[in-house]
Amino acid sequence: QVRLVESGGGLVQPGGSLRLSCAASGSFSSINAMGWYRQAPGKERELVAVSMSDGSTAFSGSLRGRFTISRDNAENTVYLQMNNLKPEDTATYYCHADPRGGQRSWGRGTQVIVSS
Repeated sequence: QVRLVESGGGLVQPGGSLRLSCAASGSFSSINAMGWYRQAPGKERELVAVSMSDGSTAFSGSLRGRFTISRDNAENTVYLQMNNLKPEDTATYYCHADPRGGQRSWGRGTQVIVSS
C-alpha cells in the first residue's frame, strides 16, 4: 500500500506560481506512474500531468507550457511546478501513484486558489 502526502497548495494571485510536492511511502517495490489530477468545484476530476518511471511525461494539452512535472525516483516524490496561474486553475489537486503490481493510490488533495 502506498501512502501519499501532498504539500505546496495555497492562495496565489493570477500570474503567480506554486510548486506542489507529493511524497510516497509504504510497502512497494517501485512506482510506475506518479502524477496529478485536479478537481474544481462542480466539475469532474481531470488529468493534469503524469510522470512515468522511464522519464516520459504526459500533460493535459491545455496546461503544457505553464505546468511542469518532475520526479525524484530515489525519494519517491513527484513535483508539479505551476506558472502563470489563472483563476480557472483553482481546484483541489490530487496526487496519485501506481505501484508495480498494485492498485492506484490517491493523496488527500491540496487546495490551490488563484484569486486577486
